[in-house]
Amino acid sequence: MRIRFGVLAGWLLGFWLWLGPCQYVVAQQCAERLTFTPVSQPSRIEWDKFPDFTLPFPVIYSGPRLGDTNGSPLRHGFSHVDQINQGEFGRVVQAQQRAIVYYGTAYGLNQPWESIESPWANDLNAYRAKWNQWLLEVSGGTKNAAGKYVIQASRLTIDIERIAETSSRILRLKQDARVPAIYRSLSDVEFVAAYKKAIRNLYAESLRYLRENADLSTLTISSYADTPILNTYLNVPGNSWSDWTTSLNVVNYLLKDSTEQMVGGPFYAQLDVLSPSAYYFYDYPNPLAKDYLAYLLFHVEVNRAWSNKPVVPWVWLRYHNSTSFYPNFVQPFMAEATAIFPFFSGAAGLWLWDENYAGRSDVLAAYEHFTHGLYRLSRFADMFQGQHELVIETPARDLMDKQLPVWRGVTKGNSILIAAQNPYAAEGQKTSLPVRYKTWQQTIELTGREVFLCKFDMGTVTMTEPSLDDVRVSPNPTASELTISFAQIPTIATEITLLNAAGRVVGRKLATTIQETLNVATQPAGVYFLRISNASASQTKKIFITR
Repeated sequence: MRIRFGVLAGWLLGFWLWLGPCQYVVAQQCAERLTFTPVSQPSRIEWDKFPDFTLPFPVIYSGPRLGDTNGSPLRHGFSHVDQINQGEFGRVVQAQQRAIVYYGTAYGLNQPWESIESPWANDLNAYRAKWNQWLLEVSGGTKNAAGKYVIQASRLTIDIERIAETSSRILRLKQDARVPAIYRSLSDVEFVAAYKKAIRNLYAESLRYLRENADLSTLTISSYADTPILNTYLNVPGNSWSDWTTSLNVVNYLLKDSTEQMVGGPFYAQLDVLSPSAYYFYDYPNPLAKDYLAYLLFHVEVNRAWSNKPVVPWVWLRYHNSTSFYPNFVQPFMAEATAIFPFFSGAAGLWLWDENYAGRSDVLAAYEHFTHGLYRLSRFADMFQGQHELVIETPARDLMDKQLPVWRGVTKGNSILIAAQNPYAAEGQKTSLPVRYKTWQQTIELTGREVFLCKFDMGTVTMTEPSLDDVRVSPNPTASELTISFAQIPTIATEITLLNAAGRVVGRKLATTIQETLNVATQPAGVYFLRISNASASQTKKIFITR
């Protein structure tokens, strides 16, 4: 069914929002909600319900194609497809619009890497021959003047998933006779260290081989779910935001350097993009389902805190296949929010995935709700182009911990675009939510779990932030905790950073209240430097930690 525009559809310039008793505020523009009837027949996606539109981000479509030969996703917000139907390539799908997922890196040879996740005693020549065969097939045998395979695509993700993530899992291999005796004779500490080094090098070898034998100069390379921070759905509030962003104990060792003192190493160096997996685990009315949006944004924000490489999360419109909710699709408002919010937390794109659809017969309305979210976001595509600033008042981890409504903003010039949702609300519940940037502040009203997406004119926003000279730090010296007191609650993003005498960051947090505390009980005695900074000022204080 095609779009039916209601009386209030379209750009709602000057439309009035009721935002509190006896108070009206003009929202300059709100992204219209299209009136459409979601598909109800199985194995259909009705793309023509939506106008043609584009976005300024890569959004990769790995969903069902269902016989479409007109590149329909590419006309409806997606930049790439990874399944190309007969007659599409070169006609409606160009090489730069093709994405590829390679699932065969560590599969098909029954080597220790795939059978027991061991980096030892593998036949690397057999793996290289396998990788070369894949390059031959995916390139059609075409090589450039340098003798390297030419792949007609612009995005490539490898999916390995053959690693023991924890020390306890690594140590199980000590009991496996398939591990060479020279390693099993090591102490536990030595065995774990040897495993981590070897598996890093093995992962890196796969990408090194591809780069050496294929012309990847026009491809962006990532590896599914291999990011600095790995976590389960339940453990996000288990660490403070400061710990998530400063403690090396939470960092995935696969992406650490050889000293394990920083993000890096041979595999990390091969990646152009970080691709966290952000699949959802719980459906409503399960109380844990309400954390879905903060969970998604956490993946983006925490990995951006550890790396300056672009973060492009993988999202799925079904629930994770390890849960009892699989293979159900997520709720409509979840699908729509998933298409919108990651970009407000700094995501450089999205990869929408689904497993092989052959043989299934599902109602695919979730894809239309996701596309509807992309469409609404496209109405403000210009806000994410050129000079702009993200507004992230409270980290997603803290939103989940306190079960708060989610809001994010992006500013450009005197305009601010606000995306907001209350995943914790009951259907129809009204939520009044203050949103702010510098000296500008409004209160918006959310209804149920609907996604709010509106742009405001802030007029001239002036800086009234008090001087950071007014900040007081006590006690100093200290043995356990520092208290940082501001003259008033910071109205612009203000970061507190603790550095040791060598200049290494050992503690970090965002200031969101008038008084913040920083735990230093685990730091060795000595001289430290506390830096308090925002966009307009910076203050550094010498701190003494005693024992």
